[in-house]
Amino acid sequence: MTEITPDFFSDPEVIADPKRYFDLMRAKCPVMKEDYHGTLMVTGYDAVAEVLTSKDGTFSSACSIVGPIPPLPFKPGDDDIRGKLEAHRADLPWSEHISCFDGQKHADSRALLTGVLTHKRLKQNEGYLHGLAERLIDGFIGKGRCDIVPEYAHATTTYAISDLLGIPLADRAELLELIGAPPSQVEGDAVHKVGPDPLIFLKDRFDQYLRDRLAAPRDDLMSELVHAKLKDGSQLDFDVLSGLVRFLFAAGQDTTSRLIAMAVLVLAEDQALQTRLRNESGRIADFIEEVLRYDAPVKVAYRLALVDTSIAGVEVPAGTLATVCLTAASNDPARFENPETIDIDRPGLRNHFGFSRGAHGCLGAPLGRMEARIAIERLLARTAQFQIDAEYHGPANARRYTFEPTYSFRSLSTLHVTFSPVGG
Repeated sequence: MTEITPDFFSDPEVIADPKRYFDLMRAKCPVMKEDYHGTLMVTGYDAVAEVLTSKDGTFSSACSIVGPIPPLPFKPGDDDIRGKLEAHRADLPWSEHISCFDGQKHADSRALLTGVLTHKRLKQNEGYLHGLAERLIDGFIGKGRCDIVPEYAHATTTYAISDLLGIPLADRAELLELIGAPPSQVEGDAVHKVGPDPLIFLKDRFDQYLRDRLAAPRDDLMSELVHAKLKDGSQLDFDVLSGLVRFLFAAGQDTTSRLIAMAVLVLAEDQALQTRLRNESGRIADFIEEVLRYDAPVKVAYRLALVDTSIAGVEVPAGTLATVCLTAASNDPARFENPETIDIDRPGLRNHFGFSRGAHGCLGAPLGRMEARIAIERLLARTAQFQIDAEYHGPANARRYTFEPTYSFRSLSTLHVTFSPVGG
């Protein structure tokens, strides 16, 4: 990086090494306006916690997917922009999906999902995940090498969320191909990715899935959702429900895939930790928490100040967009000793922001943790050792990793490893 603070939203060096940027900004001030888009970079642990756990309606999640790009479709200019936001909410990217909901609409949608994503439902899925991991490993174990991203990480989460929802086997590959690249691309998103419903192209198909389950319920999550009722006995509007299911499918196969890939990278670079976890498999869940702290799948979230307020004592006018830097907070040396080190013995392992926090904390966190834990458990059990493939990523002292060019997410493009099977 140059001495001039780079643009978080477009600089390829920041995509490659976001923590270096976060450290730079936090050292200047944990709440500081960046120079390119006028958004506040919130990088300190306490400041991030203050924003995410606010319950008084000061902050909106209306811009939570793509942040300041494109900018607001109106000029704030007042000390209270709630009316303006509601008048223009439908013009904002992803506004028809739960991540951008506020207030009662968000509470109702979240309550419905919480009611079906139960511990019992997830435990029922655990056996399937074990079998899935074994089948996927069977597919590459004989080759002695693989690209973890498509062959294991992405395949695990794709099949897992598809099975949980009840998507027909024949449709899964096509649906994933249709989703395409994640949002918040540094060179600009496709036009449909900045519309109010970027998943509209999946609507007809998912509407039909839901109607089929209204007529003939099955043992899957879509059946539970389409028949679920809110506390007052009412049901969500069908179109809102369709949006929830489509968003679950898109998000459910993506975020955890990134987590699994990063966990494999960390272990492939740390043979001592790899050996320890083989001997102490009960600590794999703790390892997953450390990966979530160290380098999580989602780098930042966004919140829009609806009224004049403050963050960590810094005045914040209404209409200000705060870029809430989750990875920065989880690596704040004021909160975590030696944050640059993976330490599964550190106290407070879950005190990170890897799955965000507050009203919009990740609903799929329990599922993601389980998927990642099982994927790592089975990979360690089936291999005697695995390491980074230097042919693709260079020698240990000069590694080359490529990340997807998105400013919100942290996503390895490839991760080539070589390995020795158990008994091989």
